Amino acid sequence: MKSPNASRSCWRNSDASVAQVVRRIPRDCAAARLRGEIGTREALAYVGVQVIAAIVGVLLAHAMFGLPLVQPGIHARTGMAQWLSEGVATFGLVLTILLGLRHRPAAIPALVASYIFAAYWFTASTSFANPAVTIARSLTQTFAGIRPDDVAAFVLAQLVGAAIGLWVVELFDARVRSSEPG
Repeated sequence: MKSPNASRSCWRNSDASVAQVVRRIPRDCAAARLRGEIGTREALAYVGVQVIAAIVGVLLAHAMFGLPLVQPGIHARTGMAQWLSEGVATFGLVLTILLGLRHRPAAIPALVASYIFAAYWFTASTSFANPAVTIARSLTQTFAGIRPDDVAAFVLAQLVGAAIGLWVVELFDARVRSSEPG
């Protein structure tokens, strides 16, 4: 388990760490909480800030383009294909982040950006892969939007994809530990 000061010091470090990455995506906060790397209170605080920041981002984008600030989404994103796509997108992102942290921590920003760019094209859901973004995108009628009624299923698919990704990483960790000498 990380020390209580780990979360404060991560903002002063330039090295990528689990603490730095999980603060950016609610799904990864949940994964870090399940792994015991951050506390419940800390995870909830980060998720709250991320959701608020994502909503502010949507409002700012609307203001920059002269659109009404709040416009409930009307783009239907529902059904098994969308949910499966979102689960796959999130699963891959969790693997990218956690395995990237293990093998190429300095490359995390490029790995995540590359993965999201690719997943936009290889998933039917266009890879939201982030509950905060999903919630915020329910406040836009642009192509990026999602109907508010579709948010819960999208977030559930993201959480399932993240849980499976976390499980696979744990399997990798167990195999590595069991193959180490001594």
